[in-house]
Amino acid sequence: MPLIPVIGLETHVQLKTKTKMFCACSAHAEHEAANTNICPICMGHPGTLPVPNAQAVRFAILLGLALGGKITPHSKFDRKNYFYPDLPKAYQISQFDLPVMSDGELVLEIPGEEDARIGIERAHLEEDAAKNIHGDDGKTYVDFNRGGVPLVEIVTRPDFTSAAQAKAYVQELRLIVRTLGISDGDMERGHLRCDVNVSLREVDEDGNLGPLNPKTEIKNINSFRAVERAIQYEIQRQTKLWEEGTPPTITTTRGWNDVTQRTDEQRTKEGAADYRYFPEPDIPPLALAALAEDIARSMPELPSAKRRRFVTEFGFKLEDARHMVDDPAVADFVEAAYSELGGWLESQPEITPETMDAERKKLTKLFAGWLITKLAGLLEERGGNIRTMKVTPENFAEFITLLAEGKITNTNGLKVLERMLNDGSDPEDAIRELGATRMDDVVALRQVIELVVAEHPNEAERYRAGEAKLLAFFLGQVMKATQGSADAKLATNTIKEVLS
Repeated sequence: MPLIPVIGLETHVQLKTKTKMFCACSAHAEHEAANTNICPICMGHPGTLPVPNAQAVRFAILLGLALGGKITPHSKFDRKNYFYPDLPKAYQISQFDLPVMSDGELVLEIPGEEDARIGIERAHLEEDAAKNIHGDDGKTYVDFNRGGVPLVEIVTRPDFTSAAQAKAYVQELRLIVRTLGISDGDMERGHLRCDVNVSLREVDEDGNLGPLNPKTEIKNINSFRAVERAIQYEIQRQTKLWEEGTPPTITTTRGWNDVTQRTDEQRTKEGAADYRYFPEPDIPPLALAALAEDIARSMPELPSAKRRRFVTEFGFKLEDARHMVDDPAVADFVEAAYSELGGWLESQPEITPETMDAERKKLTKLFAGWLITKLAGLLEERGGNIRTMKVTPENFAEFITLLAEGKITNTNGLKVLERMLNDGSDPEDAIRELGATRMDDVVALRQVIELVVAEHPNEAERYRAGEAKLLAFFLGQVMKATQGSADAKLATNTIKEVLS
């Protein structure tokens, strides 16, 4: 019988609080000397009492609401017991039967595919474990600096049917936590860690599904690409086992090896009973109902809603809106800059209500092209980003209007934008300093073109003989002679007249 993949994700998000989950140690000691960011509480010394981080609780509720879940009115912490070197107490303070949130959903908008609705089973708070460091001497060392940092674990239902969906989910989740301001969501730095559960399920010719089979959990996944590749590999591995008549019969844990691009078996997977959960006796239950109502009133606009609004309100293409919203700082820049452009459009006397939509489309296309391609390219060359650049939204909007009005050419536009990036110049000042005003004198332009043609008689004869591609050569020479200030369309038409 055919097999279909059954995929679920468990994602840990490191919260951006100042202190750890249950003590006053810093939650940002990634670069501190090993075992210097610790105290008796996070090290589990006898007689110490954990105190929940109120900001972490608020962040967890905010994320739960953003994922469309139900906030548990009375939540509690539990002890998850297991012995491992990275747990100084031999248990982790986590949540079991009363998590902060349950029954959520995230809708994935995947280009070229139907929207996928992914159920969120739960989101719960817990403390992070310490970091194991495997030395070249064969020994394992433990750095407890990270131990106790607050995490939210988000557990999905097994609703994914492809590796592409799983990758899109993790990308959207990272964007959500960044938009909420609760985490940096940087996978490479461990702020967002993902474990993947994969199994295969039989389906008969009538589409009836067979029973669920033991899953394989894949750990050590630290990039979006690794999420996709690990799932693809595991589906292939398990399919081969089914074809050989030896399908997985027990739940196991495997690690993703990014070097070999394969999963390696680690151990059999524990069940809930193995962890011997019981309520944390040192922390009273959490009353969250009133707090959730208060937090809901300050919920920011989520990425999916912002993408739709950028399309419907501003007129951007969906793919352009995706690029803009993928970084909250870029989205904020677009909001500020485009609000200036909207006012400019309405102030143009030659634009009538009948032509407004067409003019708005032209403006959004111009804006998106310069933002996504040219500005982003210049920033990448410089190793900068939109957060640190000197170009303000107001100045960028003014720059776009100068392009739209034809006061500068595209060639000179790049020079002007570079000057603005260099010193934060106003675009009008940059144009004046660079002498980048568009050449509007038709007579002067024709004189330049006649001189260029006279300097290249062989190319002129070849063009007249039918080599139409030489038109681009002459346009380039004219742009060089005018230092990019000639209007390309006007110059092209005039070159044709001169050569004819």
